[in-house]
Amino acid sequence: MWIWRGCCCSKLEVKESDMKENVIVRRVTSVLDLESCRSIRKKVFIEEQKVPEEEEWDGLDDQSQHTILEVNKIPAGTARVRYSAEKVKIERVAILYEYRGKGFGKKIIEYVIKDIIYSGKVDQIVLVAQNHAIPFYEKMGFMVCGPEYMDGGIAHKDMVMRIVPKKSVLLI
Repeated sequence: MWIWRGCCCSKLEVKESDMKENVIVRRVTSVLDLESCRSIRKKVFIEEQKVPEEEEWDGLDDQSQHTILEVNKIPAGTARVRYSAEKVKIERVAILYEYRGKGFGKKIIEYVIKDIIYSGKVDQIVLVAQNHAIPFYEKMGFMVCGPEYMDGGIAHKDMVMRIVPKKSVLLI
């Protein structure tokens, strides 16, 4: 069961409980949280995927909103979001190896998409997907919108999701 906590997107928190795992997805709110996100990214991108450190640490963390996924209070996943005038970009999505294949990637992407929609700031979400992850993102509603290219020594394609605003109803 999902529980949406908070009355606005800045306090949005997702919690899923069952007898085995307590999963929380939330915005990063402290330096310690951000360090946990960076540790996950280091393990996944730099150590596992051999992305050069200078490419991973691109200087954009301070301009970004970060999300963390915790399983039984242990940081297990992260994503980074950057806003511009007309779009928002989801970046640096990473789930630790031992937590993959359990639906946690879906949980963090669902959270980030809902948070972006609640912000009401943009009409499209873009991301850069590693080729192996394209089917995952397509199931989440993204479409490939560009040719393949190499980034950090890994094949990627740009993807986009259009946000259709809900029509307002005026009651008189």
